[in-house]
Amino acid sequence: MPTIMLFTKIKAPKQLVFDLSRSIELHKISTQETNERVVAGRKSGLIELGETVTWRAKHLGVYQNFTSKITGCVPSSYFADKMIKGAFKKFRHEHFFSYQNNTTLLVDVMEYISPLGILGKFVDYLFMEKYMTRFLIERNHTIKSYAESGKWKEIIT
Repeated sequence: MPTIMLFTKIKAPKQLVFDLSRSIELHKISTQETNERVVAGRKSGLIELGETVTWRAKHLGVYQNFTSKITGCVPSSYFADKMIKGAFKKFRHEHFFSYQNNTTLLVDVMEYISPLGILGKFVDYLFMEKYMTRFLIERNHTIKSYAESGKWKEIIT
């Protein structure tokens, strides 16, 4: 099972980074390349513990739906989302937040299992892990950009 760990330093308060990470609007902005849109569940604002959201997006040339649920949350410090319906056999994404020296450290731990057994493992080796890492880096770049520039005020009121 591939595990992606990503560490992102953001010069902004921990609560702000936590909220931006849960923002439906910011997720849409960070995924413009795949044209993600909400088709069910939480449609705007900050997703909360127990809530679901279904995204429709074009990944690797194919439109698909992905439903995730917030399965764990410690306000301003941690939340986890888990795929409950979608293309992966298993998908879990944990988000950890810590604050030191005027900087929030966002740690992402993403684990997934591709479908199709040995063929899925081959796809992971060839490109899926790189694709997912790049997707996560782009998302965190957007969070960082909004948090550090003040553009977050356009999203969180």
